[in-house]
Amino acid sequence: MKRYNIIPLLLVIYLAVMAYFGRGMLLSGNYWEYFSIIVITLLIIIALRWALKRREQIKEERRKKQDASERRIFRNDKLS
Repeated sequence: MKRYNIIPLLLVIYLAVMAYFGRGMLLSGNYWEYFSIIVITLLIIIALRWALKRREQIKEERRKKQDASERRIFRNDKLS
């Protein structure tokens, strides 16, 4: 499992635990505050996953370019 999946998964589990412990807020009638905190946190976790995935893709593209460049240099050295 990739790192960009593990970190958000752990954060969602943490959010679920905190939502369970915060259910007293829900029972006291603060529906708007309870659900808005959960929704905002979920949006932040989704944005984090997107950023981590994008970062991994950029790193992979950079690694592929570097490997291709090294192969080209190695091939030119063999021809000389």
